[in-house]
Amino acid sequence: MNDAIAADAPRRVSDLANARKSGAHVTVQMGFDILPVDFDHREHPFRAYIFLCRYSGAIAGRPYEFRKCYARGCPNNLCTHVSQAVIIANRYLQRDLAALNAAGIPVAERSFSLADMIVKFENLKQQGRPALAVPDLIEQLKGNASVSVAVSLEAVPAVEHFANQKNAQTFFTGEFTAMAGGETYQCHRCFACYSTEHEARERPPAVGVANARLGLIYQEFDRYGIRHDTCYFN
Repeated sequence: MNDAIAADAPRRVSDLANARKSGAHVTVQMGFDILPVDFDHREHPFRAYIFLCRYSGAIAGRPYEFRKCYARGCPNNLCTHVSQAVIIANRYLQRDLAALNAAGIPVAERSFSLADMIVKFENLKQQGRPALAVPDLIEQLKGNASVSVAVSLEAVPAVEHFANQKNAQTFFTGEFTAMAGGETYQCHRCFACYSTEHEARERPPAVGVANARLGLIYQEFDRYGIRHDTCYFN
């Protein structure tokens, strides 16, 4: 894909929905991957699995391709447990499928599955409090004026393992944490990622995608009267 096309190519599911609403013919194919990734996270590097969907197709005959990370999970306590991450990934995925169908882009019901991972993690058990998606966090906190959500953002270098190859990627991730009624509520989101090797070209649009997604979350917090930090990637 040349730079002229890449500059205005769709990078989010909402871009596809908006194109269809504007009258363009939009086709969508979806491919799912659950990839092992080595995250170089501060002083505690760890192996996790990311739940990816690769979107491809055409808008008014013009081809596009992008990917979206729906969740990150690992079999230890360094991030959301993988047995919970698949649930979180599918919740966000179903919202995107509903948005595409509502815009007039027919897509089949799809979901991530841990079937290929059960052999490796036959004895997985949930640990601690269930992981939350952002809508869950909002449901827990809405209308509580005494609660404030702390937002922590990071650009985390990582190495994906795919088809016997290693691909250096940088992930824009965020954690939302709040205390209410003696309970701690926390959720994690992956907002965007880009090829570390092509940082100069790919980082700026990835920042735009991540910040657009963050902005929608902040709008939802404001809508329900939830106080929050407001910070963005740069």
